Amino acid sequence: MRRRLRDQSDDLHFDFAPMVDIVLLLLIFFFLTSNLSARQKALPLDLPRASQTVLETPELPIVSLDKTGKLFLNGKATTTTKLGAQLKPLLAVSGGVVGLRADEAGNYGNVVAVMDIIKKAGGERLALGTKK
Repeated sequence: MRRRLRDQSDDLHFDFAPMVDIVLLLLIFFFLTSNLSARQKALPLDLPRASQTVLETPELPIVSLDKTGKLFLNGKATTTTKLGAQLKPLLAVSGGVVGLRADEAGNYGNVVAVMDIIKKAGGERLALGTKK
């Protein structure tokens, strides 16, 4: 009887192909979903609430200011000294409209300073970011 069990154990094998297929499908799914979420350019800001909101357009440059005072242009970190120069070519495409997203808990003085930089760069209108 022992000899029979040993002979059967030699014939056992595990097929890894279905498991590899599933892992590859999961990897493809996560690559695609992470790529889509990166396109949103969203920073974790606690925006003030408004009764009506309008969707952002892709050609609109978005200036974001978090509660610590860090400044971002289209999701990439920048400084107040570089912001004006970086905004000028983007304003030509957007027609002078700039989206401004500022954290509700942030410093009001920082928001006014950023608005002044936008105005000096040629920004004619502001689209303020809110949440519904």
